[in-house]
Amino acid sequence: MKHLRKLILVVVVMIFIYPTTVSAQGEESSSPFSVGADLVSSYVWRGSKIGTGPNIQPYVELGLGNFTLGAWGSFSFHQFADFAEADLYASYGFDFGLSLGVTDYYYQGFPYFQYSGDTSSHAFEINATYEISGFSISANYILNDASMGGPANKPDGGDMYFELGYSFESVSLFVGAGNGWHTTYEDNGDDIFTLCNIGISTSKEIKISDSFSLPVSGMVSVNPDKEEFNLVVGISF
Repeated sequence: MKHLRKLILVVVVMIFIYPTTVSAQGEESSSPFSVGADLVSSYVWRGSKIGTGPNIQPYVELGLGNFTLGAWGSFSFHQFADFAEADLYASYGFDFGLSLGVTDYYYQGFPYFQYSGDTSSHAFEINATYEISGFSISANYILNDASMGGPANKPDGGDMYFELGYSFESVSLFVGAGNGWHTTYEDNGDDIFTLCNIGISTSKEIKISDSFSLPVSGMVSVNPDKEEFNLVVGISF
């Protein structure tokens, strides 16, 4: 747990000190920072609908060559919203299609610096994704116990999620399976590893003027485990 806390600290420090470093090295042709947001009709994560109502999902990202540091969140507009998320992540992409990373999931309403033994208000996950010729495969593994509720259940460490995808010219297909956070529990309290996310996604640019287009995305998915059907439309800006 200590080394994970150190990782968070390093991420935060690098985000704040990097502009000074760039200035000292000379002018860059473009900023390494990117910022934006998605406005989505609902928040669906790995086959499970999370929270209530439309969400705004902002991000701030710093790219250093193949290395990426970033922060991402999801916040509902609903007046009775009971869910807000603010995550940190870091990843490194290799030239042959492999990307390795770590994500710190934090759900607001719990003390941010709450650490007690192996339990915390954060869930830390390691991620690996490989992409080649439109085909992708990803693997995700949660490392620790976490005291917050999370998307579905309390992560007990060892929660997994795997996803296969294939992108055509205009649409992408995906199928995912997991346990723990991603699926329901059996009557005896055990979690099961099963299919939880099958769907299709697409995106397009809506031309507003000669110099401005609005990116729009859509996704349809089915969760066989929770018997959910989800339809999400989003706008990026």
